Amino acid sequence: MFSKETYINRRNKLKSDVQPGILLFLGNDESGMNYADNTYHFRQDSTFLYFFGSDYAGLNAIIDIDENREIIFGDELTIDHIVWMGTQPTIKEKSEHVGIHETAPAAQLKDYLQAAMAKGRKIHYLPPYRPEHQVKLFELLNIVPSQANAGQSIDFVKAVVNQRNYKSQEEIVLIEDAVNITADMHLAAMKMARAGMKESEIAAAVQQVAIAAGGQLSFPVIATINGQTLHNHYHGNTLKSGDMLLLDCGAENSMHYAGDMSSTFPVDKTFTTRQKEIYQIALNAHEAAIEMLAPGVKFKDIHLKAGRTIAEGMKELGFMKGNLDEAVQQGAHALFFQCGLGHMMGMDVHDMENLGEVYVGYNGEPKSTQFGLKSLRLGRELEENFVLTIEPGIYFIPELIDMWKAENRFAEFINYDKVEQYKDFGGCRNEEDFLITKDGARLLGKPIPKTIADVEAMR
Repeated sequence: MFSKETYINRRNKLKSDVQPGILLFLGNDESGMNYADNTYHFRQDSTFLYFFGSDYAGLNAIIDIDENREIIFGDELTIDHIVWMGTQPTIKEKSEHVGIHETAPAAQLKDYLQAAMAKGRKIHYLPPYRPEHQVKLFELLNIVPSQANAGQSIDFVKAVVNQRNYKSQEEIVLIEDAVNITADMHLAAMKMARAGMKESEIAAAVQQVAIAAGGQLSFPVIATINGQTLHNHYHGNTLKSGDMLLLDCGAENSMHYAGDMSSTFPVDKTFTTRQKEIYQIALNAHEAAIEMLAPGVKFKDIHLKAGRTIAEGMKELGFMKGNLDEAVQQGAHALFFQCGLGHMMGMDVHDMENLGEVYVGYNGEPKSTQFGLKSLRLGRELEENFVLTIEPGIYFIPELIDMWKAENRFAEFINYDKVEQYKDFGGCRNEEDFLITKDGARLLGKPIPKTIADVEAMR
């Protein structure tokens, strides 16, 4: 937990940025996997953690801007809870650690909000991302679930985004800690992967690193020989000679800050010739993007530079043809690069994605609807103390290739005869985490091997 003053200052800024009314913070509850007492690993809502610091289930809070009151609502543990869970601090004790001196039983939250609404006062809430939040909004504010998102407070969303997007020095230390653990996860996988192993063995090993460091995963592990499936959480394949393994994983430390890195390496000691050729193009795009990182540069332009670099490499190998500027503008390169270049990162691995990419990643500007570009989560002008990922990749997706070929889409830019020869290739990417500095960018955490020579040396 940060100092009491950190949380007080965060809430004070929020109160100055959103007026008038009451700010409602919905904490997370325990969630049963298959019955009530067998719960998923508990994860508190990140915005609740950011402003109130309490990492416990069953809490909600308000900031009453007009009356200058800050209250955490929740029920104290009964003896039955203590028997199973052990001694816990009281809600008042937890709250005082973050400068909150007023607490109340959970049932009083509804009375407080209903009384405020009866006086015509504004209740601000953030977009719900869990069904339990929708139920709470119905019970507390009489908002039916189908209307919950429509009633969100855009002023509240923008105010939270405009704090959490800029990482403080104490946050940067914690993010870097999570990134270092993440690097250890990748190094462990690079050292152990061999033909005959299951993907599940790799996934288990990297999760062990995260838990042994006192944290958890920041997202489910992607450890796959089928790298063309961008979010592939299946771990049932056996590694064999000639395969590449794409590993995308990250650690979340005890303060709930995230790391997120990807690596691709051969199951054998060395890449094959065609693996080297494709991998190097993706790496060239990665380095080209890093070179552009600086305040004042639009991340969308960096994404397009990475796409142009991929198109150039694919043209040299005979996969693409024609005018590459036109090809990238029209999105033809997205046959190989379907996703975005990167995203914001912090307490959430895709930071504040629940608050809306248009506010977090685009500063209110509309996103593109073009295939490939529409998947870019971050497009806005970069600013000092933003933390983000760089992760271009090249993916051969058979179903996408078949569809575009049947439609004769971008035939002036794509050599489908050449592409057909690589439908079984899979995919590759590297991913690193960066802090935008006053005059450029800084790699967060210790580097992991990414050049062909360094990867092969590690293998």
